[in-house]
Amino acid sequence: MPIQVLSEGKDPGSHLPIHLTRIPISLISSTTDCANKIVKGKVLRKGPLVPIPPEDFILKIVIHEEESLLNVSSQYPSINVVLFGALAKNFSQDVNEEDVLVASGFTVGKSPTANKDNLHPCNLLLSGEDACIYVYPQQPTLDPRSPVASTLSSMPSAEVSRAAKASKYTYVQLGDLKAGSTVNVYGVVVFFKQPFKSRGTDFCSSLKITDQSNHKIGCTIFCEKLEDHPKIFQIGDIIRMHKVKAQFFNNGMTLVNTFGFSVVTFDGAVDGAVEPRTSSPSFHFDEEDQRTVEELRSWAASQDLFPSVSALVSLSAVQPKDYFDLACQLLAKAPIDTTCTLLRVWDGTRCPHTLLKVIVELNVTEGPSSFSKEKENLIANVLVYDNHVEFARQLKPGDFLRIYNLRAIPGSSKVPGLTSSQTEEVDHLAFHLHGGTSYGRGIQVLPEKSLVVQRLKRVIETFAEDVEDYLPELNDSELLEVWSTPPESLERSCSHQIQLVTLSELKNSDSDRVYHVRAQLSSYEPRRLHQALKLFCSRCTIIQDVPDEELVAGIFSEAYKDSEACSAPAWALSGSIDLPRDSPGCPQRAVSTHLSTQLMTEGKTKELIFLMGTSLEETCQVAAGYQNIVPVTSSSGHLALLDLSAPFLFRGRKRYYGCKQCSEAALKEPSAGGVGVIDEKIIAEALGVQLLQFVLLMKLELQDATDTLDVFLWKDAELFFGVSAQDVATNQDSQNILSQTMDSLCPQDGCVGQRPWLDFCLMAYIAEDDGIQNQTCYQICNTTIIRPSSTQSDPA
Repeated sequence: MPIQVLSEGKDPGSHLPIHLTRIPISLISSTTDCANKIVKGKVLRKGPLVPIPPEDFILKIVIHEEESLLNVSSQYPSINVVLFGALAKNFSQDVNEEDVLVASGFTVGKSPTANKDNLHPCNLLLSGEDACIYVYPQQPTLDPRSPVASTLSSMPSAEVSRAAKASKYTYVQLGDLKAGSTVNVYGVVVFFKQPFKSRGTDFCSSLKITDQSNHKIGCTIFCEKLEDHPKIFQIGDIIRMHKVKAQFFNNGMTLVNTFGFSVVTFDGAVDGAVEPRTSSPSFHFDEEDQRTVEELRSWAASQDLFPSVSALVSLSAVQPKDYFDLACQLLAKAPIDTTCTLLRVWDGTRCPHTLLKVIVELNVTEGPSSFSKEKENLIANVLVYDNHVEFARQLKPGDFLRIYNLRAIPGSSKVPGLTSSQTEEVDHLAFHLHGGTSYGRGIQVLPEKSLVVQRLKRVIETFAEDVEDYLPELNDSELLEVWSTPPESLERSCSHQIQLVTLSELKNSDSDRVYHVRAQLSSYEPRRLHQALKLFCSRCTIIQDVPDEELVAGIFSEAYKDSEACSAPAWALSGSIDLPRDSPGCPQRAVSTHLSTQLMTEGKTKELIFLMGTSLEETCQVAAGYQNIVPVTSSSGHLALLDLSAPFLFRGRKRYYGCKQCSEAALKEPSAGGVGVIDEKIIAEALGVQLLQFVLLMKLELQDATDTLDVFLWKDAELFFGVSAQDVATNQDSQNILSQTMDSLCPQDGCVGQRPWLDFCLMAYIAEDDGIQNQTCYQICNTTIIRPSSTQSDPA
């Protein structure tokens, strides 16, 4: 059975054949002998099920090894796993994220996304009858009926084991503290300050706690590392401290940490999950601890301990001069100077007041430097000062934050360090986090499972823009419904001597004509410019996305696994070549090749080879030494081309794709008689492949003083940018030209006054949508970007 889902709590070891041995993920390499080996890990991410015609599937997941067999830290505890065929389909239906799996019957390939996702440099490939996956939802070490079992099930198994074996702890009520004693205590937080740098090498936390004894006790904690301090997010959180010493100070009892100190905190909400927050690698937590936390929550809720109005305020409710706490997501950040850092944040709501704009250099920004116009309206710029700058350096875009004691300052505001580029803005609201720790001022990174983050995510998800990379920003199906190729009879030339019209006049004018407009670029799609690169079939006029690298690598891996002895065509001469070694210690590997006998007799041995049994990465390596590489596989005992979702031809770094709908692919010998150079067109024609062309497709929003207008940039996109789409696909310099051009036409800060005025030729034409509704569309034609020496003034 390829996938077997076990009952909760079952140990998969009893279901595995005894001859199988487990291998740590960190020890997997391209030379690993996978026979009789298994891997174990938790499913961190599960991608979508991708169909591969005619009736195949591919699915990618990421698993994480939470326990080390070597008892050492692992550089690569997480690895990509690619599933194929029925195994992928069944996995998609039966297995969820957070499930734990044991896999056998896998092979190892090089991960084409290792540099991008920073995961293991290899990936695991599972398909066919040899592959088998055992799945079990959790690994509780306690009675599954126990309330604490669900909490411990999310902990690594080694930690749970240590927790179950730990000795019993005794806790002292705060009213029973005696000076000089070292104790363990529970309490409810009624005041706290974020950790701050002390005069020595440590950070210092200050807080005050209470319990059912109604004694309020101050606590001072010194730890060298920030992560060892209590993770307190709000007043009302529950805290447990081990090895704290009671001292009499300033006419009252206080607690300070001693050797062996450890701390765990919990959300104080009565109905919240009891999720321990700690950086400790192991800690004791049992039924009695669960009960203590719940009792403290209930008691605190019945007391008048906390402010009746929460300090947490959304951007939509902020008022000038307020001090408030803000829960938000960090989108980008940039240093202003040594005493100030800019944080660009949002919470999914829009502030009703005009906010301060902050201009920074693009090369110092961490995270996206620009966003869509709709999203930009929801982003707040927070200026962080002095001691908070050091903590801000550790933040990563995507983190969920709570910023404490943030101040909304109305009126004239000027950003420090940017006097040359930042103009003074009057009546703009600015958000400042001042230096110091008074009133709990500071920043905390919130855990993903906290109630605050869950509420924040729900609000953010209501925003229509897809902020992740799961879907492209440009909806191709929607765009292509109204795109339509302009009539071939339409005159497509213009010397910009025809009469200038405004955008509002253009909307009321006839179609099937060329117009001259002067406008600014207010926005464009896709914002991630690599998504503008498409593949176009000149025969059926279909435009499609360039296949994902992971999908292509999967097709090559499947072809490699299916490689078997087969008869070569009569016109081909079979042989082999040695692949480059991965490292000096790796064995040499030879792969099958097939050459055209005709080309060999003409002395063109290296001009075309058919390569069989290689991965995508290996094919790219071989392509560096040959002019044309056609990857092939075996099918029913004969050579055949790969699925046309993968490139059918490699020429150096360039890849060429074929149209599935229009191609009649068959492996034939190319005819090169009288031809000096064998190029992609000759090879495509010989193989019956309809060659796809790289094109650039974008949607631009133009605006002038009268109106706005959406236009397409496609047929003349190469003329517009001065680079070819084929070069954009392979050449970094061409990609930079594309990016720099769009940045100059639509500056990242979105300031209308800094956008240049441009002269465009626009074709107006009717797009037919299957006879349902005709729509007038506009496409940029005969227009080239010329960077003037001086900025053109507003023509109005």
